Amino acid sequence: MANLKEYRDRIVSVKSTRKITAAMKMVAASKLKKAQEQAEQSQPYATSMAEMMGRVASNIDVGPGSSPLLVGTGKSDVTLFIVVTADRGLCGGFNSNLARRAKLEAQTLERDGKEFKFLCVGRKGYEALKRDYEGHIIKSFTGIGGKNRIAFSEADEIAQFILEQFEAGEFDVCKLVYNDFKSILTQTPVEQQLIPFKAPESEEANDNDSEEQEEKAALFYDFEPDEQEILGQLLPKNLGVQIFRALLDSAAGEQAARMTAMDNATRNAGDMINNLTLQYNRARQAAITTELIEIISGAEAV
Repeated sequence: MANLKEYRDRIVSVKSTRKITAAMKMVAASKLKKAQEQAEQSQPYATSMAEMMGRVASNIDVGPGSSPLLVGTGKSDVTLFIVVTADRGLCGGFNSNLARRAKLEAQTLERDGKEFKFLCVGRKGYEALKRDYEGHIIKSFTGIGGKNRIAFSEADEIAQFILEQFEAGEFDVCKLVYNDFKSILTQTPVEQQLIPFKAPESEEANDNDSEEQEEKAALFYDFEPDEQEILGQLLPKNLGVQIFRALLDSAAGEQAARMTAMDNATRNAGDMINNLTLQYNRARQAAITTELIEIISGAEAV
């Protein structure tokens, strides 16, 4: 059994830890509000752009003159995964769950005899994948949003690097793996195909508006200039927009996960302090009882 000094030292240590986790929770909460607002503002634009491009792509006949970003290379031998994680930890399973998802995708391709590569955005993703797939990592971007606000130029830099790699024939398919920010309590690892362009799957319509959805799907659009030229201009921009959205979702999800993790850690520290205090009081009472017995025994012996 630990002595009284050891109990006191442990209680002081846990109290110090509780102060740190409580402070980190408050900091994450303050950062979350800004990150959440930025993420929510970007989602309608990114979603609408992808849906609009899907409508444009559905109205053209794919042929030799179509953009490679739309039709791809005609192969799927090499897949590039853009893995978006955080630079820092202490946010629960936010980073580990995403890294696990990326590894599962890579293992599936490996079983099929296909090649894969990783482009890591965030230090934690790089560290997790480096252990098993260091030779498959082509580049790592860190320090995104260093001034507490992610700029589109940072996403565009990543997009330009991807376009250069694609034009050089380094991969056939490009997929984005990131944590989709659903709410403060829910961040879901998702996968989105960027190259060749794949229109987003629309959510299942309710029975009440199914006819309206069918009417919208049957509409025919006239485009000026022609669809091929529009897609040629928009596909590279869409790449940057979707990466930008993933960065914002990841930033908001990171702060939400850290706030939740630090709240749990603070509660656990409080429970541990209570348990240690109870053990300390029991040990102190046992020591006092022992001393009293020794005093009484000595008095009787005299």
